[in-house]
Amino acid sequence: MKISVFGLGYVGTVSAGCLAASGHTVWGVDVNTDKVASINSGAAPIVEPDISDFIAKAQKQGLLKATASSAEGILNTDVSFICVGTPSQANGSLDLTHLKRVCEDIGAALQNKKSPHTIVFRSTTLPGTTEDVAIPILEKHSGRTIGNGFYVCYNPEFLREGTSVKDYYHPPKIVIGERNAGEGDAVEEIYAGIKAPTIRTSIRAAEMVKYSDNAFHALKVTFANEIGNMCKRLGIDSHAVMDIFCQDTKLNLSKVYLKPGFAFGGSCLPKDLRALSYQAKRTDVDVPVLNAILQSNASHIKGVIQRIVGLGKKRVGFLGMTFKPDTDDLRESPLVEVIEALLGKGFQVKIYDKNVATSRLIGANKRFIEEHIPHLSSLLVERVEDVVDTAQVVVVGYPSAEFVPALKSMRADQLIIDLVRIEGRKGFTASYDGICW
Repeated sequence: MKISVFGLGYVGTVSAGCLAASGHTVWGVDVNTDKVASINSGAAPIVEPDISDFIAKAQKQGLLKATASSAEGILNTDVSFICVGTPSQANGSLDLTHLKRVCEDIGAALQNKKSPHTIVFRSTTLPGTTEDVAIPILEKHSGRTIGNGFYVCYNPEFLREGTSVKDYYHPPKIVIGERNAGEGDAVEEIYAGIKAPTIRTSIRAAEMVKYSDNAFHALKVTFANEIGNMCKRLGIDSHAVMDIFCQDTKLNLSKVYLKPGFAFGGSCLPKDLRALSYQAKRTDVDVPVLNAILQSNASHIKGVIQRIVGLGKKRVGFLGMTFKPDTDDLRESPLVEVIEALLGKGFQVKIYDKNVATSRLIGANKRFIEEHIPHLSSLLVERVEDVVDTAQVVVVGYPSAEFVPALKSMRADQLIIDLVRIEGRKGFTASYDGICW
């Protein structure tokens, strides 16, 4: 395939070298004439293992050329990868100067292009940048509308300095963001032969994936360092602790707990976080990330309360009251906190939770209910229908197939606030609001 790579910095140079090494005909495009000259002489403008050899060989074979002309890059290729820099500004926002300029140049070049062209953004940009900034510029300067002569995709890179060539050929995933199904086919074809899960999604989701990945990587480094600082102060081998931690691929290194929804609660997580923070204070270890977890959780609970209060509807029903399904444990349940806040503001509340309905008569949870929240026990009803028939707003507190038929029977003037992304929600007549989606 004939491919142009705009921006011969770190990502662009690696992309150009690897694409050419894979047999594609590649044009590198950059306003920096020194970088252009370097590529055309068979030398890499960056230092990175293996990439110099790739570029030297590809240039000698005639598979890799470079130019300072955007028009030359567009007219000689079918697909363009945009790899220009998007550096931080003083206030943390992205400097999109280079991105906007390259879109202007590409748009102008497209005026003279008769065959379809696919533009693939790899520059790291915040969600919405491609559709709200880049595409309008391309349309303005080309005189065309997207889908009429050119297509746009977003393909985030997952390259680490020092191992980028290995990462290119062995990525954790290939993500292709597209506006309409099929518009990313050319991008997927380029990566044929690379063994990795290929995910086709929306452009905005693809943009957000890159930030989610990097934020989590940063969080993991900081988490490990804070645990390490505490271990050192307590005379514990931190690497032994984290080695054991990482062997758990069922819970720790897995997708468990990584589903957007409501706050955590229960008898373990809040208690253990408080104990860890207390231990850190006693030993004079600063653990800002660990300390912020409970604060963030509290903010999430507060946000749900504010959302319900802001509706101005006083009859609210809850499907579920425990901190998760299949338990009668109400200790530090965030749902209980929401319910008590609403009661304090004069709301009329009804609750259905079959597990609590049973445990209020027998079991270990009975004493907790009687001593701490006896007033909530009186709000429990026997059937799901007793909640949904009279409530103006129904809050789904945990997933249960038992809830779905009643939720589907709700009227259009009622509202469902879903904290768990319950299955079967597409058949709802009532208005629907997912907490994080």
